[in-house]
Amino acid sequence: MADRVSSDHPSVRTVRATCTETSTDSALEIPADESDAIPVEEVVRFVLDGEECFGRATRSLGNDGLTVYGVYETPDAARDPGSAPNRLTDWIDAEDVRTGGSILVDVVEPDFLYGLRTPGETAYYDAYEPPSESLSEIARSLEDR
Repeated sequence: MADRVSSDHPSVRTVRATCTETSTDSALEIPADESDAIPVEEVVRFVLDGEECFGRATRSLGNDGLTVYGVYETPDAARDPGSAPNRLTDWIDAEDVRTGGSILVDVVEPDFLYGLRTPGETAYYDAYEPPSESLSEIARSLEDR
C-alpha cells in the first residue's frame, strides 16, 4: 500500500518552475540550478489534481534548464506528444496560471513521481516505490512493440 504524503512533508523537494508559452501550447521551464530535479528525456509520472499522468523533461534551448512541454495520459503519448491531448495545458488553464507565473513541482519520488501545484496550495500524493529496474526494462520493451 502506498504512503500518503503532503507537499509540505520534509521528504518532498519542491522546485519552482515558470509557465511559458510555446507556439502551440504552454510549457514549464525549470531553471538550470534545479535541473537535477527531473531526469532528462525519461518518461516520469506527474500528478495533476490527484490524477497520475506522464511526461518528460528536455534540455531548454539556449540555457542549462529543463522544459516540460506536456503531460499526457499514457507513457506512449508522452513519447509521441502529437498523438494525444496535452493535459498540462488544460491544467494550466484550469488553474489560471499566467505566462511568467510560478508552478511548483514536487519531487515525491526522484526519477519516478512528481506533482504539480500552484503556489499556496497543498497537495497530497500516493508515494510508492518505483518498480525495480528489471521490471521497468520489461515494461519499456513491451511498450516499444
